[in-house]
Amino acid sequence: MASEQTARRVFTGLILLSILLLALVIQPFAKAFFLAAVLAGALYGVHSWLTRKVRGRKNISAGVVCTAVILALLVPVGGFTAFIVAEVSSGAQFVTRTVQQEGVEGLVNKLPDPLRKGVEGLMKRLPVEEVTLDEKLQQQVSSQSATAARAVTGAVAATGSIAFQTVMMLIALFFFLTDGKELVEWLESVSPLRPGETLEIMREFRSVSGAVLFSSLATAGVQSLAALIGFLIARVPAPLFFAGITFFLALIPAVGAAVVVLVAAALMFFSGHPWAALFLAIWGTVVVGLVDNIVKPLLAKRGMHQHGAIVFFSLLGGLAAFGTVGLLLGPLIVAFFLALVRIHERDYGRNHPAPDSPSTPGRDRTPDSGQLASTSTSPATSTAPERH
Repeated sequence: MASEQTARRVFTGLILLSILLLALVIQPFAKAFFLAAVLAGALYGVHSWLTRKVRGRKNISAGVVCTAVILALLVPVGGFTAFIVAEVSSGAQFVTRTVQQEGVEGLVNKLPDPLRKGVEGLMKRLPVEEVTLDEKLQQQVSSQSATAARAVTGAVAATGSIAFQTVMMLIALFFFLTDGKELVEWLESVSPLRPGETLEIMREFRSVSGAVLFSSLATAGVQSLAALIGFLIARVPAPLFFAGITFFLALIPAVGAAVVVLVAAALMFFSGHPWAALFLAIWGTVVVGLVDNIVKPLLAKRGMHQHGAIVFFSLLGGLAAFGTVGLLLGPLIVAFFLALVRIHERDYGRNHPAPDSPSTPGRDRTPDSGQLASTSTSPATSTAPERH
């Protein structure tokens, strides 16, 4: 018969094996589950309010919240995508029709003056006749058809992957909203930490994730508003469209909101408005570009209860280490570390009184529920109540 120590070692090995297998199963949906947990924490207050309004029907409330998330994602993205596709299609038809009817020279004559002069100078330097240039242009278009088809196939595959992850995230969000309370209670019951410590860490996660999510959306709104002011001053065509694109790209750190302003500046320059282009370039770099580095840490700091420098570097460090999702992971990792340090100092630090030994008369080593509540919300420590 195996000894107690051998049994513990085998059981520990089985636990590690099960964790590894579980990680392999969850890995394809890790980002979807993570985003669902963040949204569930941020929207749990709304879900609770709706649950009370529908007389405790959690499934209906969670369905309404998930539907609102779907509409918030699909309606703006679908509208802007349809607009961009329509404009690109219209532009491609215009170029094709002009080249077929008037040739390359006719297309060049329709360009704005600064761009037309540059293209004409380039054509004069090229030892190619107009007919030959037209033929080469047609050949180039034909030769690039296979490349364009591969690009479209890749775009469709990427879109399908994003759609799949979005669906998985929405399904997980539904179950996190309906069964989140029971899941948290189960984690607290099986956690090897002291009573209340697991809940404290999860509350810290919820607070930080909600603060980062709110700060990202609010910062994107402020950046799009600042960009809209610049577009109106420079009299950019369709300023609301460019401001909407600015909002969405502001949520993508690898791109940023300033890129849209710089693109608008380039369009203004090539359309014959150099001073407006110069103003937009300065406005996008100085005003719109710096908003992200100033407003986001300030807004996130209010919900994270951390020093502004810690928030700033956790955002940048998470972005560098994990990509876009690192904007959430970075602050969460820092908050997790600080929560563990705070719990250790409070419950296991030098000034914390040693637990009473079983032989101490009139003492009970297990605190009552009132003490657990005070322990999870206050850094002060207290001894266990006396038995009566």
